[in-house]
Order: sequence, then C-alpha cells, then structure tokens
Amino acid sequence: MPRFPPATAKSQAVSDHILHQQNGPILQITLNRPEIGNAATDEMATTISRLVGGAVESANLIVIRGAGDDFCVGRETMTGPRRSVDDTLERRRDHDTVFDCYGALRNSVVPVVGVVQGRARGFGCAIAALCDLTIASEGASFQVPEMSHNIFPTMVMSALVDRVPLKALNHLIYTTAPISADRALQIGIVSDVVPAADLEEAVEATCAAILKAPPSAIRAVKEFTSHAFHMDVAGAVDYARNLHVVVNASAEVRSRRNRKA
Repeated sequence: MPRFPPATAKSQAVSDHILHQQNGPILQITLNRPEIGNAATDEMATTISRLVGGAVESANLIVIRGAGDDFCVGRETMTGPRRSVDDTLERRRDHDTVFDCYGALRNSVVPVVGVVQGRARGFGCAIAALCDLTIASEGASFQVPEMSHNIFPTMVMSALVDRVPLKALNHLIYTTAPISADRALQIGIVSDVVPAADLEEAVEATCAAILKAPPSAIRAVKEFTSHAFHMDVAGAVDYARNLHVVVNASAEVRSRRNRKA
C-alpha cells in the first residue's frame, strides 16, 4: 500500500503554524502548534483557506490533521486573551476570516479527509465536521464550548448546520459537553472511528481507495454531494443524470475503462 506520510517540520511552512506537503496527488495540511493543542489563529484560518482553494491546481485529495496529541482545541481567542475591537465592521471582518475558512472547505472542488486524534473543540470540531470524510481515533473527543465562555457560537453552528441533526446540534451548543468519537460518528461529525494504533493505516487505506478512481470522477462525487442534498429529489436526480453523462463520457474515464477491458 502506498505511504502518505503526514506533513512534518521538513515540509514547506506557509506560516509559522501551518505545514503543507505535496505527496503525489495528495496535499497534506498540518496544524502545527502541538504545545497548545494546535489552537488556531486568524492567520492559520486564512492559510488553510488559501491552501484548500489552491489545491485544485495540483491535488486530487486533501488531508488535514493536527500535530501532536490533539487535532485542534479551537481558536486562540478561546484559549488566550481576546483582542479588544470596538468597531462593529472591523469585528465582522475578523469573524469573516473564520467563515471564509469554513466556506473554503465546504466549497472545495477537491475532496477533504480529516484525521482527528485527541481534542477537536470549537473551530477544530467545525473543521472536522466540514471535511468530506473524517477518520477519528477512538480516543478523540469533540466539543463546542463557546457558550461556557459567554460566546454566541454562530460560527461553529454555521459549520454544523447541515452536518448534524438539530437535537444533536442543540446538545453540543447548550450543554457545551464533550462527546466521544463514537457519538460523533452517530451524529455525522466523523465518518469512521478506529483504534489509535490503526489511525494512520486507516487514513492510507481511505486515500488509496479514493485515488483508484479517475480524478474527474472524484471531483464529480464531491460536486454532487456538495449540492444535491440541498435540492429537491427531482432536481438531485436530474443533476445526477447530467453528471453521469458528462463524466462517464469523458476521455479520461473512457481511457481507464478501456485499459481495464
């Protein structure tokens, strides 16, 4: 099985706290502040947006993970002093950095695989939910603690609104209690839970399975799942019909079929 190593300190650093590495068709993005649980700054959110948005030029798959023991314990403003902002417009611009990051993941042309170990809180929980596939270690935990810090969690709610059922969302928001990886699997934040010792093998197997398909088919699945669930059934069926004709008639897919014949 091909190896897809996580980005390391030898990888190209696009900011002090984000590493990225191109492994063939896979773009690896690593949040790299392990000493504080990969707490995210606005600069990190902007960098993630830029990397995800630009991946269409060089990658067929994106893998996002955290360095060290945790995925991401949230935004730095949740774990440290908050910047005082009196101007409402400036405050909105600050928040748009995070909304734009969520939008980049939601609208990525390239599928995104999240790899979660340890804690995924706030921003980290949102990122995990927004990935197309999220593989979690069985010891991972997920939490939206904003209300306990007197913060209205609209940003995280915007990420979860089409990912989890209403009552599960309410539980996360109102109780602020952490949930297990198994519970996160039940409500749709993650797609698979594996023992910690098997996490990297599961990531490799998932990536290898995806990359067996032609790139155009991989992106067409992403396109369909990004839009079809917001359509009525008839519209989704017509959308599937059109994609089926276009993608399966492409030279790339026909060439793959002919080689297998």
